[in-house]
Amino acid sequence: MFESENKHFYLCILEILAVLGLLALVLWLSLRPKSPTYTIVDITIPNYGLENGTQNGSIAYILEIGNSNKDSRIYYDTSYLTFYYGQDKVAETTIAPFHQGRHKTRSQLGDIDANPQVWRAVRNSILNATAELKVTLLTKIRYKTWGIKSKQHGQDLQGSIPVGKDGKLSGKKKKIKLSHGSRKLRRSSLRLLD
Repeated sequence: MFESENKHFYLCILEILAVLGLLALVLWLSLRPKSPTYTIVDITIPNYGLENGTQNGSIAYILEIGNSNKDSRIYYDTSYLTFYYGQDKVAETTIAPFHQGRHKTRSQLGDIDANPQVWRAVRNSILNATAELKVTLLTKIRYKTWGIKSKQHGQDLQGSIPVGKDGKLSGKKKKIKLSHGSRKLRRSSLRLLD
């Protein structure tokens, strides 16, 4: 009789622990914040740098940063946005740290001077309608959910941007969503932020 009471007691404890574990898992999955989205909405390479053969050019861009979380704010460290043509760095800029409220979108506008050593190759490929730029974004973020800040999460994103003869975003996609690169590349890139 004593043994059956002990078994019943341990079985009740085990059931309670299982229910609590399941509840914790459901809460964790529902409260876990989603990563912000980064989308190149527009890119323009002004004509003055294309038509007259100048060695100087620039890239004007609009980057949308979206926080789709209903329960979490996001705190961004300095962000590094870089444009490449092949392996060559065309232009780079930084975005100052900022805070983004729940379920908000921020548009970041910029105009960056291009690297004169790479500009001629970029200009020629745009005039031949074969230009494709690569964009990378590096930053670290923290989530704040219910008043509690998370640890830092690294963001290493990239995307390919086709540029038409007019110096504007070309192709069927009129917006380019940046996505995560390979893990190996991401780890080496994020070490640069430390």
